Order: sequence, then structure tokens, then C-alpha cells
Amino acid sequence: MDKHLRTKQTKTSHIVASSASQEVSSIEWEALNMNQEEEDLVCRMHKLVGDRWELIAGRIPGRTAQENERFWVMKNN
Repeated sequence: MDKHLRTKQTKTSHIVASSASQEVSSIEWEALNMNQEEEDLVCRMHKLVGDRWELIAGRIPGRTAQENERFWVMKNN
């Protein structure tokens, strides 16, 4: 049983470490610049398809799903 508990604790600490690294990377969110066309397209596409960021990214050349989602979160908070 001790071996099982040790494994479980390791998984939990990994999740905490992963979560902490996501918070650190949130600093990068400030540097996102989109032109007016891209902003309009993200807003219109989100209204049509919701949080399907991969689909939206396919309509905006050079933008990733993560960038589009990051823009949306920043704009709507």
C-alpha cells in the first residue's frame, strides 16, 4: 500500500508543478498584438462556432489556436 500512496503523491506534486509553470507563462499574454481585421474575425467566428480555437485559427493566417484563445480571454476579462 505504501508504494501505491507514494505514486499517488508523485502524481499530485507533478500537477502542482505543471500548474505553477502555467502561471509563470501567463506573463507572455501581454505581448499579443492583433490588427483590427483579426480582432473582428476572431469575434465573429467565436460568435458562430464558440470555443473552437483550432477552427478559428484556420481562418487567420499566421495565428495559432492558443493566440486566438489568449486574445479572447484578455479582451473579455
